[in-house]
Amino acid sequence: MYMIEMLKNLVAIKSDTESGANEALRYCSTWLTSHDIPHQVIENDGRLMIHAEIGQGSTTIVWNGHVDVVPGKIEQFNPYIEGDRLYGRGTADMKAGVAAMMEAFRRISSLKDQLQQRIVLHIVTDEETGGRKTSGHLVELGHSGDFVICGEPTHLKLSVQSKGIVQINITFLGKAAHGSRPWEGNNAIEASYAFHEKLMTLPFTTASNSYYEYPSINLAKIQAGDRYNVVPDHCEVGYDIRFVPGQKWQDILQQMTDLARSINPLNTVKVRGKSPAITTTEDNSFVQTLARITADVTQKEAILFGQHGAADTRYYAKTGAGAIEFGPSGDDWHGPEEYVVISSVKQYADILTKHALTRNHLNI
Repeated sequence: MYMIEMLKNLVAIKSDTESGANEALRYCSTWLTSHDIPHQVIENDGRLMIHAEIGQGSTTIVWNGHVDVVPGKIEQFNPYIEGDRLYGRGTADMKAGVAAMMEAFRRISSLKDQLQQRIVLHIVTDEETGGRKTSGHLVELGHSGDFVICGEPTHLKLSVQSKGIVQINITFLGKAAHGSRPWEGNNAIEASYAFHEKLMTLPFTTASNSYYEYPSINLAKIQAGDRYNVVPDHCEVGYDIRFVPGQKWQDILQQMTDLARSINPLNTVKVRGKSPAITTTEDNSFVQTLARITADVTQKEAILFGQHGAADTRYYAKTGAGAIEFGPSGDDWHGPEEYVVISSVKQYADILTKHALTRNHLNI
């Protein structure tokens, strides 16, 4: 239960702010120091992060975990155990993954002579707000690897793919008129929902692969109108598109632009942000070895799947690393009854330790 007590201490830190996340990071640093594990605490734009590494060889595995959490009620930072569950904000997402990674790193530190590869531990503090200042910064500093495990909660399943992201803002232009005579104007809000109906018929919406039936399309923002008695001549909407691996965001942008301009040539379409899909393959040797070890530890067949959301894997994948999400079991993350399954945290630490020590995925 030593690791679980450490996890409870970590969950008790209210890390839903920058200062709180940094406090949780310092707790991790103190714990590593208490076990004589050398590491760096790096600061970037107010955010702290940990970089530690051990071992040698031609290949590198990175373990990445975040200690920042989404805002929660104050009582959620008082963790408690019921049966095989530990409840509290951040238990599943993803302080349990961090605790298991630190424990596994402690174990292999005492077995470093057996390591035939480098194992890197990254603990970061801004994943929930995009990850750019910490995981993104670490990658910019050159700290990547051949294979990356982000310890997000996955029920000990291996997420080898995740959808890409493109966020698109569209401005619809109309013609103002008196609200009592709407036929004399051109309602920009009505233009936006006409666009939305036709959007669902565009070719990109039918893409699929073995993990995904279709892209995710979320009409996330709409802003228009300021008076009841005026026909709005301006409407701005924002879409969050999660596209299937293999699709190109440029094609999605072009199709949406063509549709918007078919409604009014003066409508404008701009990309707010984008992130590539994760496309780690099932035949990746690191994945195959990890799946075998997971099956051995859990006594269940390992399951590979694709995530709909995105994690800090995207920063490492840009360097060519095979990157996956893989972590303990839990539920209701970001919700009021968030919990992690304690037995899965222990299994996760065992799997990471064995994966770090195995040579099966090395070309030696």
